[in-house]
Amino acid sequence: MTQKNIKDIDSKWYARRVLITGGAGFIGSHLAEMLVNTDCFVNVIDNLSTGSIKNIEHLMDRENFRFIMASDSDEIVMDRLISKSDVVFHLAAAVGVELIIKDPVRVIETNIQGAHSVLKIANRYRRKVIMVSTSEIYGKQNNPPFAEDSDRLLGPTTCSRWCYSTTKAIDEFLSLAYHKMYGLPVTIVRLFNTVGPRQSGQYGMVLPRFVKQAITGKKITVYGDGTQSRCFCNVSDVIKALDDLSLCKEADGQIFNIGSTEETSIKGLAERILELSGRSKDKDSLKFIPYEEAYEEGFEDMQKRSPEISKIKSCIGWEPKVKLDDIIKGMIEYEKSKL
Repeated sequence: MTQKNIKDIDSKWYARRVLITGGAGFIGSHLAEMLVNTDCFVNVIDNLSTGSIKNIEHLMDRENFRFIMASDSDEIVMDRLISKSDVVFHLAAAVGVELIIKDPVRVIETNIQGAHSVLKIANRYRRKVIMVSTSEIYGKQNNPPFAEDSDRLLGPTTCSRWCYSTTKAIDEFLSLAYHKMYGLPVTIVRLFNTVGPRQSGQYGMVLPRFVKQAITGKKITVYGDGTQSRCFCNVSDVIKALDDLSLCKEADGQIFNIGSTEETSIKGLAERILELSGRSKDKDSLKFIPYEEAYEEGFEDMQKRSPEISKIKSCIGWEPKVKLDDIIKGMIEYEKSKL
């Protein structure tokens, strides 16, 4: 983008100027798309390590959208972008169980350095930050639904699974410290299994992986015994919550769960996907793989993970709208369109 282009952008009126880190990823691209269709100017920064240019290529010609290929830890680039933004949605992170197991150094460095860079520069210019965290924060405690002030229970440091939860906890501690010490307007959100079109199964995301296996006639591979349960929330509901919280001053310095309360076992999810994709449910349609074979020896998982969402409902009136069957149908349609 030329200097003239930048000056043209700076001279125009927009309701808000928004920066989305990790904006070429699954959630970030949906958020960018929604905000571009309002009176916002949207900057997306992404180093494309896990994001994809395909997720945002349909936005490239929009006059109120700009993509910057760089890391969120590049403080020179981030200073320029944040100084000209009203709000920063920090979604950039190393995600996915498989990546956590295979490359923990990258997970630790990416998650902590990126978040600290965003907070430090946002504080310099007094910009609002939406710090995206995770339900992994709660660890392996087994008394859901989890409220924002619930205790955390993690396994030993010898189990690399827990490094992701720990890095995101540090991001939260940093966010709350910047708010307490400097009054930075920052809101923390913990996402519970966000799903929808553009999500990749490449890093272990269960729903797109199951759907792709189902529609291509393969056995659905269930890790563990399939009795572990999760709640899946559609990305359209999640981005609405993120945007509404960014406009809510009462949310500053607060933590909010964002997720569905419609719970299903992983085995039940696989069976429902088979049914909705027109596949028969029989003993040969599922394949159960032990955790140590799927990931690593000593891998630990949480048996249940569901959110308490009364706090966000009380603050901004949010609750999820899209039901699980409709989520699955949408994913089946999306994956079929890619074949």
